[in-house]
Amino acid sequence: MGKKIGIGLLGLGTVGTGVAKILQTPDKRHPLVRDIELVGVAVKNLERPREISIPTSILCQDPNLVIDNPAVDVVVEVIGGIEPARTLIMRAIRAGKSVVTANKAVIARHGEEIASAASKAGVYVLIEAAVGGGIPIIEPLKQSLGGNRIKKVTGIINGTTNYILSKMAKEKVPYKEVLEEAQKLGYAEADPAADVEGLDAADKIAILSGLAFGGSVERTNIPTHGINKLKSIDVDYANQLGYRVKLLAVAECLEKKENETNSLPLAVWVQPTLLPKEHPLAGVNGVNNAILVEGDPIGQVMFYGPGAGAGPTASAVVADILNIAGINFLGEKSGCLDPLLAASSWRMCHLASPNEIIQKHYLRVKTLDTPGVIGKIGTAFGEHDVSIQSIVQFDASQSGAEIVVITQEVNGEQMSKTLKEIQALKEVIGIEAQIGCL
Repeated sequence: MGKKIGIGLLGLGTVGTGVAKILQTPDKRHPLVRDIELVGVAVKNLERPREISIPTSILCQDPNLVIDNPAVDVVVEVIGGIEPARTLIMRAIRAGKSVVTANKAVIARHGEEIASAASKAGVYVLIEAAVGGGIPIIEPLKQSLGGNRIKKVTGIINGTTNYILSKMAKEKVPYKEVLEEAQKLGYAEADPAADVEGLDAADKIAILSGLAFGGSVERTNIPTHGINKLKSIDVDYANQLGYRVKLLAVAECLEKKENETNSLPLAVWVQPTLLPKEHPLAGVNGVNNAILVEGDPIGQVMFYGPGAGAGPTASAVVADILNIAGINFLGEKSGCLDPLLAASSWRMCHLASPNEIIQKHYLRVKTLDTPGVIGKIGTAFGEHDVSIQSIVQFDASQSGAEIVVITQEVNGEQMSKTLKEIQALKEVIGIEAQIGCL
C-alpha cells in the first residue's frame, strides 16, 4: 500500500495508551495494522512520564491541532466526559474525518446529533469500545443480527458493580467493605458514583437500545437504581432462595397499545435484579460483562468477556479503525456510507412509563412477630391481583420478623399500590428492600 492511514489520538490515558501500543506493535496482528500510523496525539500534560515512547514531534496539548492536521484521516477520541469531547467529535466530522470513540456518555446523550452530522458529512463514527469493553456487541447489533426482530437486550455492563456483587455473594462481605477493596484494586474510581449508582450502565443501555430497536431514547428518563443502597442481607436471602443479585440494564420492546402513535414503546431500566441461578447471566462474576440478546428467529445469544481495561477497550477501538480503514482507504470509495456500519436510526421510539414495566419483584418487609402477619401481607397482594411466587419468614425474634416475598410478573402500577397498602398495615415496621427479579 502507498499512503499510510493517519490516526489522530485525543487522549493518552489508559485506553489511549493501549491503542498506541497496538499500533506500535503490528507483528502477528492483522496486516492492515501495518498501514495505520499515529500522526498526532493530544495530551493534557506534555511532561508527564508515559508507559510508551511517543515522538515529541506528534505530541501537543491542543486537540484542535490534531483534528486540523491534514495527515490525520481518522480521529480517535478517548478523553471521556461530555465536553469538550462532543465539540471535538463534531469538529472532526465537519472536517470530513471519521471518528472512533469509546465515549459512552457523549453517545448516550448526543448520539443522534452526531450520527446525523456524520451521515451528512459522509463519514463514520464508530463506537464499539463505548459498551462492553472488548466484547463485540455494537457491530453484531448493527450487522450480524440485522435480520432479527430484537425483543430484549439484558446486560451486566458494569464491571465494578459486578465485582462488588460477586464478592458480596461469595464471601458475605458488606457493600462498603467490598467497595473499598475494589477502589484499592483499581476496579472502582475514587468517586464511584457513576458505577455504583447505575449511571454508567444507563449510558450503555441507552446506546444498545438505540441500536437494537432503531430509534434513540432520552437518556435522562431511563429509570436508574444502583447498588449503593443494597444490603448484604438481601444478597444472602436471595442466595438461600436460589438467586443471584446482579445490576442489570434492560431494554425490551413492548406491545403497542390501541390508538398509540407509530412510535415504538420500549421498557428501558437499570436496577439490581434477582436472577435464578440457572439463568445464563447468573454465572457472570468478577469484573466481566455479558449481554444477552433475544430475537426472532435467532432465540438467545450471549456476548461475554472483559468489560473494561486498557487491553479490551483498546482492542475494540483498533477494530473500529480497521473497519474504517478497510472501507475508505483500501477499497473503492463509493461516495456513500455502508448503512450497516454507520449508526443510523430507522424508526421512532419512546420510553414506556415505569408503571408499564412488567417484572417480578423481591420484597423484604420488617414486621412485628405476630400471628397472621403473613396472611395480611398476602391479602394485600391479592387485592391488587399480584400473584405470589414464594413467601418466607426469616429471623423471627422479639424485635420482629422479616418476611421475604417474590412475586410473579406484575406491572409497576399494581406493585406501587400493593406497597402502599402493605406499608399501612399496623404490623408492618417498614419495607426494607424492593429489588427486581427475573
